[in-house]
Amino acid sequence: MLVLAATPLGDARDASVRLREAIATADVVAAEDTRRFRALAAALDVPVRGTVLSHYDAVETARLPGLLDDVRAGRTVLVVTDAGMPAVSDPGYRLVAAAAAEDLPITCLPGPSAVTTALVLSGLPCDRFCFEGFAPRKGGERSRWLAQLVSEPRAVVFFESPHRLGETLRAAVEVLGPDRAAAVCRELTKTYEEVRRGPLAELAEWAQGEVRGEITVVLAGAAPTEAPPVESLVPAVQERVAEGERLKDAVAAVAQAAGVPKRELYNATLQSS
Repeated sequence: MLVLAATPLGDARDASVRLREAIATADVVAAEDTRRFRALAAALDVPVRGTVLSHYDAVETARLPGLLDDVRAGRTVLVVTDAGMPAVSDPGYRLVAAAAAEDLPITCLPGPSAVTTALVLSGLPCDRFCFEGFAPRKGGERSRWLAQLVSEPRAVVFFESPHRLGETLRAAVEVLGPDRAAAVCRELTKTYEEVRRGPLAELAEWAQGEVRGEITVVLAGAAPTEAPPVESLVPAVQERVAEGERLKDAVAAVAQAAGVPKRELYNATLQSS
């Protein structure tokens, strides 16, 4: 069986009983960082009897055939990353997809997640959210990515490196506005855990200083915008019709852009004629 297991974000005491059992009994352990895995096993006082292999981004594809062979042969392959859940912005996805394609047995041992931990600590509405992985590194790509979040109604969670945090928050201020609420969560579950909450402008200013550790950022969802009165949109429809567009098409385009029902705008346009 292929077993994916969540590992503690920082505090080894967050390890589940099932994770301890899996470490002790796995035939093969595919670890993002073998040294960190062995340090975790030592902290948990759990013996490692299986073969331990490195399984980071650069070697993930090369490891795939051998790990699949192990599962086919009836061995238990345990996949762990440095912290949190495999396959969530960490190695693991390709192996799961390949095993699923062959209908090989797969299971997951749930546990710590920086995404949900940051959401809870952010103090922001998080009944609906989306996860964006790591923020783009290049300025142009980052700006285009942020532009897609301008009207995103859900809370947004993403990871960022400490040395790029200030730059990313400044870009967010420019694109999303200085008052968009956010939270920066640093070193979750560790000794120096810190959560900074406030408007983006305030957080961007704070991040100009030295920031260290693992960073998870939560952005508040965009506030809902109030749709304009249907009657105020009629001139825009009439202008498009005067330029040769069909009434039905003009109504559909204007209604979609303004977020109003097409039927109401259609009726209002007919009444004004």
